[in-house]
Amino acid sequence: MQRHIITPRHQWQHAVEKLGFGFHTHPIAYWDESTAYSFSMNEIVALEKATSTLWDMCLSAVQHIIDEERYTQLSVPTTAIHLIEKSWQEDHPSIYGRFDLCYKNNEIKLLEFNADTPTSLFEAGIVQWFWLKDIDANKDQFNSIHEKLIDYWKYLKNYLHNDTLYFTCLKETLEDLTNTEYLRDCAIQAGLRTELIFIDDIGWDAAQSRFVDEAGNTIKNIFKLYPWEWLLTDEFGRNITLDAQRTFWIEPAWKMLLSNKGILPILWELYPNHPLLLPAYFNPEPLQQYVKKPMLSREGANVQLFDGNHTIAATEGMYGKEGFIYQDLCTLPDFNGNYPVIGSWVIGQEPAGIGIREANQLITNNESRFVPHYIVD
Repeated sequence: MQRHIITPRHQWQHAVEKLGFGFHTHPIAYWDESTAYSFSMNEIVALEKATSTLWDMCLSAVQHIIDEERYTQLSVPTTAIHLIEKSWQEDHPSIYGRFDLCYKNNEIKLLEFNADTPTSLFEAGIVQWFWLKDIDANKDQFNSIHEKLIDYWKYLKNYLHNDTLYFTCLKETLEDLTNTEYLRDCAIQAGLRTELIFIDDIGWDAAQSRFVDEAGNTIKNIFKLYPWEWLLTDEFGRNITLDAQRTFWIEPAWKMLLSNKGILPILWELYPNHPLLLPAYFNPEPLQQYVKKPMLSREGANVQLFDGNHTIAATEGMYGKEGFIYQDLCTLPDFNGNYPVIGSWVIGQEPAGIGIREANQLITNNESRFVPHYIVD
């Protein structure tokens, strides 16, 4: 794994905007093609194998949580338990997930699992691929995200109600809309009938106990780019338990267990000393150097790095009321003050590719840059 300083494409902004990538520099510089990372094929094989192994371990952890009813430990609301267990027992499929990995000194370590929202999926699957084809069409990437998404939507069609598949996200959030529309485009290519509806515009017909669109049509299938924990605390989201139509939700409710950072100490408990895992606990006592993470934080918010009683780094945010986990401190590799984290994607149960977020600090957050990669022989 090496970091390279390279020359950006002429008028690269126009090139990425043609792809529908409108948030490359707003509100701050996000897409950065003045830098790229190269990987050997052996490193790519190692990342692919690690991703597959971690996914299998996570599925076993879900079964363990359900069997042992460890919901309270993860601050899972009581109203969600039935939804989780039902979606798991009925084998509702998962489309995607992103493992955030530290790759340093030839070791791969899981930092966390982003299991419920597809942040950076479009950049990883599309934008960096077209970048590579422009700079060197003979080079390759660890990237089959787009093809696997289309194939898995075809597979998922058999689970859906025979009706329109709605796609939803918040209004006035360009990044969310871009990722939602990208997934929707993949579903269209897979032959599904789709509609876009903003989550603010989804209605509830109390008389017939059903979700409806703005025209009053029943919503029977829906993909949401909106975290489950937010959905279930919304007034409208609580109607999911009353839904007479049994709307099919994507991602499934059981992904709540994997998007919760409480999965990290449970994985360590189930697989102690596994080479892909870092020691993690629900209290800090066993650790000297550690990271304190809210169970439900996103984009690096409210994370603190400690060396004993000394704080090394910290971020602010709105999370923490749900509780914390404590993970052994594993600092990211340092490339002259640039710290990359590898986001390795699972699409339809299979490893599918990577995207890299780079920061000028030890904590990756919403201001970190996305940088492309390529494979060297």
